[in-house]
Amino acid sequence: MTTGSDRYWVDTVKEAEMAQDMQATAEMMANDISATGHFAVYGIYFDTDKSEIKPESEPALDEMAKLLKSKPALNVFIVGHTDNTGTFEHNLKLSLDVQPRWSTRWPASMDCGGASQALGVASLAPVASNTTEDGRAKNRRVELVER
Repeated sequence: MTTGSDRYWVDTVKEAEMAQDMQATAEMMANDISATGHFAVYGIYFDTDKSEIKPESEPALDEMAKLLKSKPALNVFIVGHTDNTGTFEHNLKLSLDVQPRWSTRWPASMDCGGASQALGVASLAPVASNTTEDGRAKNRRVELVER
């Protein structure tokens, strides 16, 4: 916000949460899995301390479903990661509790045919430091890992 007069101007900057606007597409996922063997999906949301997938996760889930439907031979682990806030045992339980939820969140037309399996690993594979909120946010992710 900028305020002022003919003699001076003051710019005020407010800090806000990091926003992630980019939506990964099925094509991006396929390309990265082909190149590196995995793809980190950001855009699957959970409330703190809950394993229920939030409705605003639908775009990311739709792209995952599109990927698996378009590439029936692709066999992946769907791996849930947490940050290290709380105990390891609690986070492991949270990441494992997500597994039965995948089948209820896929679009009705999606049939994975058993080729994909959901697993949880809690905070065992961080991609950033857990000492900052930004790092913890990067560590809370779902990853598609080629089997």
